[in-house]
Amino acid sequence: MLTEKDIADLLSCPKLIVKKVPAAGFAEPKPNENHRRCDLELEVVNTPNIIFSVFVRQNTYFVENFSIGLRYRPNISPALGTITLIRYNGPHGEFSIHPDGHFAVPHIHRITAEDIEAGNLFPQERDRKPTDRYDTFDSALRVFWEDISVSNFGDYFPNLIKPRLFDE
Repeated sequence: MLTEKDIADLLSCPKLIVKKVPAAGFAEPKPNENHRRCDLELEVVNTPNIIFSVFVRQNTYFVENFSIGLRYRPNISPALGTITLIRYNGPHGEFSIHPDGHFAVPHIHRITAEDIEAGNLFPQERDRKPTDRYDTFDSALRVFWEDISVSNFGDYFPNLIKPRLFDE
């Protein structure tokens, strides 16, 4: 099983994007769907047998509502399935029934070793933290790529490498 240190190591190890679908931009919504999407495959630098995938979803009507997540396919135990290690979300609505107000603000869900031990392959709702590190879809993408140590994201998302107003 994965420990908290294993999860932290997986999140921080240097990665490269090796494939993006669609190759340019985002797939337009399918009939009866309200989000655009893209999917990516990542490899660990100098360790190509460790495979990750990323999903990116953005609502087309409420663009602040998005989800960006990192999935890990453990090669030590393929029967375990794919584990979503972390997910960056935008606000889901104007208000929240939860005391932390996470539905109304950007927030990050991170899986725990306890979740995995219990058989959960996705971060649980309780495993979330509101954040002020991003406030738009593009800023969330940039923070996400930087947080999970992807060095070549600018090759696939060139709009994210433009200098920001207050960058030094």
